[in-house]
Amino acid sequence: MDFTLTNNHNNLIVNRIPKIVVVGSINTDMVIRTPHLPRPGETVLGGEFMMNAGGKGANQAMTVCRLDADLTFVAKVGDDVFGRQTLEQFHKDGIKTDFVSVCDMYASGVALINVDDDAENCISVASGANSALMPEDIDAAAKAVSEADIMLLQLETPIETVTYAAGMAKRYGLKVVLNPAPAPKEPLPAELLKNVDILIPNRTEMEVVAGVDAGADPVKATNILADFGVDVVVVTLGSHGALVCHDGKCDEIPPFKVTAVDTTAAGDTFCGAFCVALAEGADVREAALFGNLAASITVTRDGAQQAIPTRKDVEILAQERGVEFKFMNINKN
Repeated sequence: MDFTLTNNHNNLIVNRIPKIVVVGSINTDMVIRTPHLPRPGETVLGGEFMMNAGGKGANQAMTVCRLDADLTFVAKVGDDVFGRQTLEQFHKDGIKTDFVSVCDMYASGVALINVDDDAENCISVASGANSALMPEDIDAAAKAVSEADIMLLQLETPIETVTYAAGMAKRYGLKVVLNPAPAPKEPLPAELLKNVDILIPNRTEMEVVAGVDAGADPVKATNILADFGVDVVVVTLGSHGALVCHDGKCDEIPPFKVTAVDTTAAGDTFCGAFCVALAEGADVREAALFGNLAASITVTRDGAQQAIPTRKDVEILAQERGVEFKFMNINKN
């Protein structure tokens, strides 16, 4: 399967730092470890409490930054202690905040997370300022978008804004990657899907978006999305790896076996790493393998953004596991 990113001049993107735009959410995660996830009406006495930087958009942006791509992040925080802490931490981590605006009408986004002894989690989110991210915020970043290679989107901000951003990206010739998480409650707009080149759902999200169980019939699910204009579907399967589906065929991408302690930001790490690899010249299969490798590091650490690996972390694990990525070798020549 060959689906390799090209830039706006139709040449392979190698020997330069890729430029990726992430449009998405910022949350403060409040995490409690519990023996098992609470059932309805149940109170579970937990153990360790942590307060971490999170949000799908911010997690994916952090991944892109730590893997040494040129990041533009478009997002919104509240005018409160959480928002100020977020901006301060972004500055420390080297994430530019030119297009992270402060909203005084909403609180910053907050997520309440339970993580059980098997590293599974359940998450409730109060969107706050994320719900105030508007098309005009995308317009403010238009110049940066026009100079980028890939736009990465999720669904923790208004669907109208996501759709608008995807349309702008396509007009400027970017590849558009959509992680349809959290799973939408309504069908995704055809106007959005027609501008999506690559969809990265997990199995549950794939079933919601396509209406077909990706595990039972991934090809059928992919063909349904292809009718809307989506060229490639990458289904993340957690500890079982991933499926890369294109032109009526699906390839299995093997996982990297590790001992997981917290899966909170694994999917976000996969998405960010996938985009970095794709922007550096990898085809979708190699990009998915790179995403699996990066995510396998994240799940061995507690928390969300603090668990996301650096480029060096991924390179070391690749060497330990005997995995060679062609795109990394190309860019070193």
